[in-house]
Amino acid sequence: MNEVRAREPQRIGELLANRERRPLFGDDGKLMIVACDHPARGALGASGRKNAMADRVELLDRLATALSRPGVDGLLATADIAEDLLLLGALEGKLVFASMNRGGLQGSSFEMDDRNTGYDVQGAVEARFDGAKMLTRIDLDDPGTVLTLERCGQAVTELNRARLIAMVEPFMSRRVPTKHGSKIVNDLTADAVIKSVAIASGLGASSAYTWMKLPVVAEMERVMAATTLPTLLLGGDPENAPDETYAAWSAALALPSVRGLILGRTMLYPADDDVAKAVDTAVGLVR
Repeated sequence: MNEVRAREPQRIGELLANRERRPLFGDDGKLMIVACDHPARGALGASGRKNAMADRVELLDRLATALSRPGVDGLLATADIAEDLLLLGALEGKLVFASMNRGGLQGSSFEMDDRNTGYDVQGAVEARFDGAKMLTRIDLDDPGTVLTLERCGQAVTELNRARLIAMVEPFMSRRVPTKHGSKIVNDLTADAVIKSVAIASGLGASSAYTWMKLPVVAEMERVMAATTLPTLLLGGDPENAPDETYAAWSAALALPSVRGLILGRTMLYPADDDVAKAVDTAVGLVR
């Protein structure tokens, strides 16, 4: 890949132009998406390992394994990761969603001012991708929030006009003190998630192609009653035992509007380090 990038960078555009695409859904109307965009935000930890995602070759190997498993529909990633996987041939016949706003670097003083430093809408269109995703954290005490909301609203409008899925990942968030300063935490109570969904659903000049990307929390029935938008469930970096996590996902997947899972670190860095097994388990829950 390094040799191609150095000597023939135009091949990336050629491969994107000729990549085999697929319909959004199969017969079951469900999706299983592999996500990997945390590194671009400076977040390299997974499963209690501080720099688990620091080795790019290892990360790509895990991603290629995940994408190769039966029942996996596609990828969510930033351009660097998506294009490496493209060069490896791992994106043929897969859905691809572009990750847009990575400017709110983990641990930074400006974390809530989450600017689009990844893909823009034009980039997603030119790459012939299926949509784009934006993280939308809402801190009522941080002025950076309104800038993030404005940019996300603009992106939702442009994606809807391009007839690409606008995947919004909302959280009510707040800054809390720590031993070494402070950090942003997301409020995962049902009431907070419902409020974030209400705000995120109203972004943009159209919602025809807008989807939600939501965490699995207690009282998911109430959460899903708050939206008519198609929804994928995210995995995050769970602290519960795997069996408890899978049981929560399974129950949430049975709810109206839930279309599947979009998982990253949970599957790529499982406790037993068996990526294929973790992916197959998740696919089994969706399908």
